[in-house]
Amino acid sequence: MSRPSACGGDVERIAARAKDALARPGAFLEAVGEGYVLRLVPDRRRRPLLRLDEAAFLRLVAEPGLKPRSDGGWIAARPPPPEPPPPGRPGVVYGERAMLDEEGRATARAANLGESPIAWLARRRDQYGQPWLTPQEAAAGERLRDDFYRAGTVGRLTMDWSGQPRAGAGGGPRVDPAERARAAKTRVAAALQAAGPGLREILERVCLHGSALQAAERNLGLPRRAGKTVLKLALGRLAQHYGLG
Repeated sequence: MSRPSACGGDVERIAARAKDALARPGAFLEAVGEGYVLRLVPDRRRRPLLRLDEAAFLRLVAEPGLKPRSDGGWIAARPPPPEPPPPGRPGVVYGERAMLDEEGRATARAANLGESPIAWLARRRDQYGQPWLTPQEAAAGERLRDDFYRAGTVGRLTMDWSGQPRAGAGGGPRVDPAERARAAKTRVAAALQAAGPGLREILERVCLHGSALQAAERNLGLPRRAGKTVLKLALGRLAQHYGLG
């Protein structure tokens, strides 16, 4: 039995939405009943992102193209490249980073590959032409962000031997990626503890999870325009912890 189809305009609109959604990490299509649904890994218990009919599905077969998924369903065969971040605000470029799980195994997780909120804020100027963040504050925030990704990110699954003794050179033991990740995780925990309650929360949202300042301000229930002050206090304490002066 063929699945019912929507009218042409609805088909084009739904197919366009599905095409954009399929570019997100973990997105896939599966057949359900008389139609198709679009879901995200790993949580399949939530409501699907989108429901499609046969006509919309066939448009996705044509563009961007679909290929079978190992766990069933289909994923995009030719996902479109991420768009560059729009000017004037922190960029969000959806992508994936290679991560280590708790047992040191490589996996992929969704991540923002665009400009970090700290880097964006560091370029901003107030009405007197002064930067929103001092170089020390910006450096502290980016250092915390880097350690956060090192705590769960494997830049390369093989070792980076640059600057390390080669075999037979009499050097010390080499540190495997899992040990490096655990060390970075310890550094992140120590930095957040140094910031203290009331300040660590905004660091978690802005530095670790890449939230824009206004979004972090809203999620934390801070008064409007208070987020910048709280973030600067937190980054100042972080800079002291790192010995940045």
